[in-house]
Amino acid sequence: MPDLAPYAAREEISRGRQYQEKSPDYRSEYQRDRDRIIHSAAFRRLEYKTQVFVNHEGDMFRTRLTHSIEVAQIGRTIARALWLNEDLTEAICLAHDLGHTPFGHAGQDILNECMKPFGGFEHNLQSLRVVDLLEERYADFPGLNLTFETREGILKHCSRKNAKILGDIGQRFLNNQQPGLEAQIANIADEIAYNNHDVDDGLRSGLINLHQLEEIDIFREQFHYVRKTWPGLHGRRVSHEVVRRMINKLVTDLVTTSKQKIAHYHPDSINDIRNAGEPMITLGEDTKAQHLQLKQFLHRELYQHHRVEKMTSLAKEKVRELFAEYMQRPGLLPEDVQLRIKQASGRGASVEAARITADYIAGMTDRFAIAECERVRQSVD
Repeated sequence: MPDLAPYAAREEISRGRQYQEKSPDYRSEYQRDRDRIIHSAAFRRLEYKTQVFVNHEGDMFRTRLTHSIEVAQIGRTIARALWLNEDLTEAICLAHDLGHTPFGHAGQDILNECMKPFGGFEHNLQSLRVVDLLEERYADFPGLNLTFETREGILKHCSRKNAKILGDIGQRFLNNQQPGLEAQIANIADEIAYNNHDVDDGLRSGLINLHQLEEIDIFREQFHYVRKTWPGLHGRRVSHEVVRRMINKLVTDLVTTSKQKIAHYHPDSINDIRNAGEPMITLGEDTKAQHLQLKQFLHRELYQHHRVEKMTSLAKEKVRELFAEYMQRPGLLPEDVQLRIKQASGRGASVEAARITADYIAGMTDRFAIAECERVRQSVD
């Protein structure tokens, strides 16, 4: 591990794990976190969960797994440039989507709608629930027993209502504090990765085109440079080169601006970072505006494209149907899930049953959810 800034996260001052463990012999605590995440079932399932396109539409599109790896690569670059903890940054980046449902945001939206009477559903909280409770790998404790700092980074946002029941991990939302810089990096690396790589997937799918993208400042700037520098370049190499350069511009600007922000606050410890009035990992105002313009374009032209919306509508129908059928006929669920529901008793039994059902659905891959919906329909017939 290279020299760290005094305000970086360090394992010797970590707030530790929920369950005490012997320190690893050949790894840091944050390396252990990263390794546990990579070996988790939830991480493996990300291979068959989508970003924008349903998994079976083609194997060339990004999945939650490839996205998480790309986020981690960007995050580590930024962390190293700022003398922060790369292992912690990577662990947070790799874990940030573990709670995502099948069918991307469409799945989350409809599962939240189904769960409204039972406390709602939010993928960020679900990611924390996965690593704290749902993973079953160790004899001494439930979940993955990650360090406080990794768990803090996974929980990017949280309502005050939920923060009050989360204990120490939710306290910063009640105290209006910031997370560590490694968590801040993971948050913005996520945005940089999905915005720019959705451009690549959108072009590949044919739902957006180069002519439309030339209206976007950050794309036009890099596109014209590529055309001028390599006039004979064609096809996929053009878009790949443009996207690569957009990411580089954003990361370079982020590092430069964040260094200036950190120098302004002059923090001496991670506690100074937590008590700052604003995040210190940030883009410059002009670049931030360009990034926002790109994000708004993608929302308008790609995510709301009629083909994507048609797919989204079908995905929502499947998740809604699964939730309703499982709640009405829990015998359709696997035996271990049925057992957990039966063990729930008392006044909160129905709420707990709904939460367990949502856990099961959220853990599905796209293709398993499609197959399961067919099985459930056949059982009715």
